[in-house]
Order: sequence, then structure tokens, then C-alpha cells
Amino acid sequence: MQIFRSIDELGCVPGPVFLSIGVFDGVHVGHQAVIRRALDDAAEAGGSAVVVTFDPHPVRVLRPESAPRLLTSTRHQKVLLRRLGVRYLLIVPFDKTFAATPPETFVRQLHAAASGLREICVGHAWSFGKGRAGNLELLRELGDRLGFDEVGIPAVEVEGQIVSSTLTRAAVEAGELEKAARFLGRPFSLLGTVTEGRKLGRDLGFPTANLRAHNEQFPPNGVYAVRALLPGEREARPGVLNIGTRPTVHGDAVDRVPELHLFGYEGDLYGIDVEVFFQSFIRPERRFPDVEALKAQIAEDVAEARRRL
Repeated sequence: MQIFRSIDELGCVPGPVFLSIGVFDGVHVGHQAVIRRALDDAAEAGGSAVVVTFDPHPVRVLRPESAPRLLTSTRHQKVLLRRLGVRYLLIVPFDKTFAATPPETFVRQLHAAASGLREICVGHAWSFGKGRAGNLELLRELGDRLGFDEVGIPAVEVEGQIVSSTLTRAAVEAGELEKAARFLGRPFSLLGTVTEGRKLGRDLGFPTANLRAHNEQFPPNGVYAVRALLPGEREARPGVLNIGTRPTVHGDAVDRVPELHLFGYEGDLYGIDVEVFFQSFIRPERRFPDVEALKAQIAEDVAEARRRL
């Protein structure tokens, strides 16, 4: 996947160009509908589809006090978009200067840079530009003047609810993994870089990989049956994951750390990115009287995760 960091770089993309634009936090089924429309239309016309998104999340800049916990960082979005078949990704740096750009100016910049802009595809309620003054009606007017089509994708409903990042975030936070999976069109996943820990898991007979998560929205603390995809591998490996503060060995720590144990894996994972797919909840996190009791419980957790997977 080719990644651009400025609008001018759109000139490198073979035309005609079809854009799908949005924040796409979570890349849920509603986002996928927007992206797939651009991909399908580009394929039919022999053109190129480009996903356009923003970093950081616009609310981080405009209303930082109310910024949501991200379902997917930009780093994770790249993984998910590549999996959808996206070949070109434009990540627009979002700051206060860009936020003050009038919506018409933004669209004209895209039109000027892209080689034969044919279509802009967005969600049904998308708004953009200074004061969020840009909307589907403005896109339609500009498209008539500049010669591109505006496509607003209708809301996608699951079980009578309009899918959104907010709704998906709430499902994950509540531990409603099956509901979150229906909104996402896949199991909820966490992307994390493996970092060095205290190696206590190895001493207990269950080596674990500490993950520096690139997601911010976690499910509740506890133990989960998971599958984990390592770089360069096609199939995810089974394992068990604990999210929490590890009270038995870390006392009153407050940082929530995901710890992953892969069944039968003996390789070195330090420094690599691992995507962990949550399959089912096993038990909540709790404090044990001693390390031996913790070791016995981990053995039970592993056996239960193996059974479920």
C-alpha cells in the first residue's frame, strides 16, 4: 500500500481517481461500505481508489477534552485498510491551521491534485471543513462545477442500530465482544508492539509478551481466549491474553497492560507488531494470595482457552 502525507502527492496516483474520505476509527462495516464503493467504482472504470483520512483524530485538535479513546490508531488502520485491498492511502495531517480551511478550498485542493478526479465517496452524515460547513449538498454543488460525482453512502444498520464508532466503542468497553464483532464485521482486535517485561510469565511456565497497545479502547480487565497474527504469517495463532494491572505481582499499579501467551510458541517477539483478535471472555482479573495460586489459575485459563479455540 502506498501512503501519502500531503494532498499534492495525489498527482502520483493513476487516474481516474476515486476518493473515499472519513476518519474511519475502527474501520467498521459503515466505513467499509464507503471504502468498498470507491474500490468497486474505481475497478469498473479502470481507475484508482484512494482512502483519505486524518491524523490525529480531528476531535483531538478541536475538542481535546472530549476526545474519544481510539478503536484503531493510524498504525492499526493501515493494517486493516491493506486487508480490504486498499492500494493508496492519503493521511492528511490535522492541525488547527487545517481545521480552519474552508470546505470548498479543501475539495478544490483535492481536485487540483488528483489526476482526473471522478468521484468523492463519503458517509451519509459526513461534514468537513471550517465550522463543519461542508456536507453532501456542497459536495454535489462542487461536483457539478468541477466534474466529479458525489456519493453519499446510506447508514449501515445492524440489528436496528446505525453502526458508528461511538456505538462500537461502547460495545467494546462493556465487554460485548459479539456485538462489537457484528459492528466491525470481524472480531475486535488490538494492535500492539511487543516490549520487554519482567519475564515473570516465563518463570511461571507460561511465557508472555507484553504489548504496548496502539489502540486506546480496551475491553474490561480480565482473561480472554484470543488468536494473534504475527508479521508475515497468514494464519493467526491461538493463545490467551490478560488485560489489567496484574495486582498479584504489581500491587496497586494503575496502568493496564495486555499480556499475551501464545500456545507452543518459542520465538523472539520483541519489537514486532502483533494483532490480537478477541474470541471470548474467560474470567475477570483478580488478586491471588501468592504466585503459586496465580500459576495454578493460569494453567486453568490456558486449558479453558484451548478448549474454546
